[in-house]
Amino acid sequence: MQLTIRRTCVIIGDKNEEAGRVSPVPQRKVAVVAIVKNPYLGGYVDDLSELVSASVPLGETMAELAREALGGRGVQSYGKGGIVGLSGEQEHANALLTTAFATPFRSMIGGGEAWISSMTKVAAPGALIDIPMNHKDDVYVRSHYDGMSLVLPDGPMPDEIAVIFCMASIGRLNARVGGLTHEEVAARPKGAQA
Repeated sequence: MQLTIRRTCVIIGDKNEEAGRVSPVPQRKVAVVAIVKNPYLGGYVDDLSELVSASVPLGETMAELAREALGGRGVQSYGKGGIVGLSGEQEHANALLTTAFATPFRSMIGGGEAWISSMTKVAAPGALIDIPMNHKDDVYVRSHYDGMSLVLPDGPMPDEIAVIFCMASIGRLNARVGGLTHEEVAARPKGAQA
């Protein structure tokens, strides 16, 4: 199966200040959205493995868009999500968001040992979705619990699925609730968990 990408969108946000404090390093958040035709309309399909397999080239395409949008910045946190148009079912987005889809992103950013937070739902065009984000290598890095809120005014149409991947260059500005730090995780031997 080959997915039909109807349109893509890249959203970039740079945050320089929080609560009156200017950050020495701005936080860049990037959301990459691909809206694809849903191949499973018209009734229940038990086996979604073809959709999982088709998500690999989709992930590769989206990871390349993300690389360009990051402008050379590294990635410290990530999240993913999907909105299924009203004629589909939520499981269609979940099939597109497995490890198979995420592997190209992990390769692009280097690392990515932590699970990737996600959110999926069925909704009409213009629905709000909050994509949760966490540190790419350890979910216990509290400074990187964050998210992106997205509205896609023209999608997904009833026969579409919006597939979303979000990344941030650093954690929250002014994060100060303690816990494991990004620097501690970065200094660990690869594969070591807290």
